[in-house]
Amino acid sequence: MRAAVRILLLIIFIIFPASVIAAGGSRDYKDNEVNMNKNFEELYPFKTIDDSLKNSLEASEAYVILQKGTERPFTGEYTDNEEEGTYYCRQCGSPLYVSEDKFHSGCGWPSFDDEIPGAVIRHPDADGMRTEIVCATCDAHLGHVFLNEGFTDKNTRHCVNSVSMTFEQGPPKATAVYAGGCFWGVEYLMESLEGVYDVVSGYSGGLTEDPTYQQVLTHTTGHLESVRVTYNPLVISYEQLTKYFLEIHDPTQTDGQGPDIGNQYLSAIFYSCRAEYDTIIRLLSILESKGYDIATQILPRAPFYEAEEYHQNYYDNKGSIPYCHSYTKRF
Repeated sequence: MRAAVRILLLIIFIIFPASVIAAGGSRDYKDNEVNMNKNFEELYPFKTIDDSLKNSLEASEAYVILQKGTERPFTGEYTDNEEEGTYYCRQCGSPLYVSEDKFHSGCGWPSFDDEIPGAVIRHPDADGMRTEIVCATCDAHLGHVFLNEGFTDKNTRHCVNSVSMTFEQGPPKATAVYAGGCFWGVEYLMESLEGVYDVVSGYSGGLTEDPTYQQVLTHTTGHLESVRVTYNPLVISYEQLTKYFLEIHDPTQTDGQGPDIGNQYLSAIFYSCRAEYDTIIRLLSILESKGYDIATQILPRAPFYEAEEYHQNYYDNKGSIPYCHSYTKRF
């Protein structure tokens, strides 16, 4: 009888590793131990930013930004601007350059020897003579980039049309939108990060314009409870921000988040450009390789509607902490 028991136990330990039994059936996955082989790019094909999220343009602006024209030299309002601050894309509002990287080249257009990481994309002109630079978020034409001219130590000159940009004093402000269940908890935790200016609770991804909380609760608007994070991309990167988001909620839950069940509580990340999309794909693939069966949706940026005032800074105002969000290291 004892021999039979020993054989049975041996079979059990061969089929079910000790780590599974010790964890009560919850396996302790290690890097690259399991690959769920989920093809996120097939599930969520990349889409460019929707026109509804772009600013309207005057004729002179459209000529440069959409038709790839060039403003006359020495006529742009930012050519000789020496104020400290940030230059943003006129069409979509994404931060492009900071004043610390601006210099006088004498060419007649604003010149920068560097861009905010991931903000600008380079394309060879059709004639192969020059390299065009465009906004990475909305593909707005900015100008051209030239190398090895010796103006600065970086040997790079972004020659940018003033009309392609707007200027604001202060460090750069970028935004990211996430949905991870009840927005109270996501907002509370993401506000703790260095480099984050502000987090606003709201609704995104649905069809109803400017919905109320009561409408979202009917499960008919299609909106997710979301947060809009405003951050300094020179202090915290989009990748760091997204990693943290994936560690403060359960990206594997398919029906909501924790005890909050319903389509408004689903997990999603809203991207605004290809660089963000690629970052999301890579991070979710890493988690899949660790054995997490990811349920997080990858969605193009949609209109974001701020929630009612009583939803903002909910836990700070209440003097408590989140009931279904906490930090779990996953990367």
